[in-house]
Amino acid sequence: MRTYCALTQENTRSLVGPLLALISSATWGVADFLGGLASRKTQIARVLPISYLSGAIAVTIFAFFLIPGEINQDSFIYGFFAAFFGVPAIALLYIALSRGPMGIVSPITALMAGLVPVITGLLRGDQVSGIGFFGMGLAALSVILVSQEQKSDTSQRISLSTLAICVSSGFLIGSYLTVLGLAPTNQGIWTSTIARWFGFLFVFAFFLLRLKSLSKDEHKSSFPWTLAIVAGIFDASANGIYQIATQKGVLAIVAVLASLYPAATALLARYVLHEKLKLVQNIGVVLALVAAACLTMA
Repeated sequence: MRTYCALTQENTRSLVGPLLALISSATWGVADFLGGLASRKTQIARVLPISYLSGAIAVTIFAFFLIPGEINQDSFIYGFFAAFFGVPAIALLYIALSRGPMGIVSPITALMAGLVPVITGLLRGDQVSGIGFFGMGLAALSVILVSQEQKSDTSQRISLSTLAICVSSGFLIGSYLTVLGLAPTNQGIWTSTIARWFGFLFVFAFFLLRLKSLSKDEHKSSFPWTLAIVAGIFDASANGIYQIATQKGVLAIVAVLASLYPAATALLARYVLHEKLKLVQNIGVVLALVAAACLTMA
């Protein structure tokens, strides 16, 4: 009886990491969706300081009152390097999106973002079963399919420089996720919280440097405060959930599940904005669900 209970507890615990990774993926998908709506109303350089600040305040409250963890020197070291990788990653991502088609930019960055922590986890000795590797393959394929856009008469080709920016952005995002995953497990979400504050300082400094040019391009339309604030809260919360997921699960598995966020964004666009999904995108969403099931059982 004791053996059965122990096995049940172990199996339950092994599911916590993957399930939290899926929650973080869905939360990132919502954040990207809201952030995209906000960036349609004003420049992203205006949105980021507000979203970073609102997210930083939210996760600080969570860290103090909801999620127990130890804050120490390691929290600041890992937090600094996470922001060091994370902020330029986002900047490069938006540059790539402005220069190339989303159907190419999005899957490249998402795949690279998942690849870096997967390789790191495997090199550290993470054990992944056959069904786990199968799920990784399905996840990669699902991200590619779900990111495909409708073809237009003037199809946009991607240049070599834009491709390099995509790869660089994905590598930096993956490095950010890896730093969060390697942070000491006794910290709760303090690493992602401090990373958020460092990120806000970096973004705000960039905003001040571009303040004059931003003022010239200012439009009379109202600033999307609600979208920017809520997007920041969701984004920062996803970072914290991901950090806990890496503490409860295998980094190589958790990272792949977290990289499925384009599927959540596509579904929100379908049901909120009533954007029609192509058949290939619907297949991608289904494959993402199958991949999630495989990786959860791995």
